[in-house]
Amino acid sequence: MVVQQSFPRPRPTTNPYLVMLAESLASVPGVSVKTFSWRTALLSRADVFHVHWPEILVSGQSPVKKLVRQALTLLLVAKLAVTRTPIVRTLHNLERPTGISRREQWLLALIERRTALWIRLNDDTPVPNGRPSVVIPHGHYRDWYGVDQVSEPVEGRVAFVGLIRRYKGVETLIEAFRELPGDVSLHVSGRPSTPELAAALEALAEPDPRTVLTLRFVDDAELVREITESRLVVLPYREMHNSGGVLTALSLGRPVLVPANDVNRRLAAEVGQNWVVQYDGDLDPRDIERALAVAASPSSGARPDLSAREWDLAGALHTEAYRAALTAVRRLAS
Repeated sequence: MVVQQSFPRPRPTTNPYLVMLAESLASVPGVSVKTFSWRTALLSRADVFHVHWPEILVSGQSPVKKLVRQALTLLLVAKLAVTRTPIVRTLHNLERPTGISRREQWLLALIERRTALWIRLNDDTPVPNGRPSVVIPHGHYRDWYGVDQVSEPVEGRVAFVGLIRRYKGVETLIEAFRELPGDVSLHVSGRPSTPELAAALEALAEPDPRTVLTLRFVDDAELVREITESRLVVLPYREMHNSGGVLTALSLGRPVLVPANDVNRRLAAEVGQNWVVQYDGDLDPRDIERALAVAASPSSGARPDLSAREWDLAGALHTEAYRAALTAVRRLAS
């Protein structure tokens, strides 16, 4: 089985999820994986086309590049239809991007209509068009980051690490932390999405010397150090459904404080209640204080249970999903 993925050959900045997925699939006997280029996708044979973030296919850095990509996307969808190649789509996000053109909306809707099988990362993800779906949990990052660079935790340290966007609530975290008494510290590391957001974070942090900001892209080594030097990782997202940040912290053996919802309740039941601490409503200093107390309670050397998120299992489950999509398309054709 030849699987054409929608992401190009991995680079240093490629999402580790995509790299580990490609590696897990390549290790399955009888499966061959192709990374994406327009030439490969349009001119070579594949049994399945697996798309992750289809909006990337129809976007571009200039109006001309965007128009060319949109025309190529239309050709690709036509080719897949003529060759009866099923589209398998992983639902990373609940909604389409905002602020895109009507042409982009139409192309994304076209891809959705042609999707034979949806892959959900958890049971709570709705399927857009009622087509068949399977649940394949997001794999862990233990193998990606390894253990050589892991640091000893600093008592009382709280961390946020990752790309900083408005919906992630980092402003709320800084404000809540300022009200927390005692010998504690907060490290925020990551690149803000806008200069205005960076300025707002700096203004909020300035009165409290216990808050340390690193407002730029952090590489893997820095990420591992910032997470493992903390006792607790706080991710106060206003909306949280599939979070690679949560799994990154858990993979590195650090508990997380996250908003209470059905997805996080199931995750806590899966990996251990002490590893996923939840709060209701707006983040409060008492929530951070309570989570820090819980974070100190796991026994030395204990790790969250991530056995359901091993990558060899993910590779096998994806292969089964591809075969199910092929069967469904052949059944419709006959």
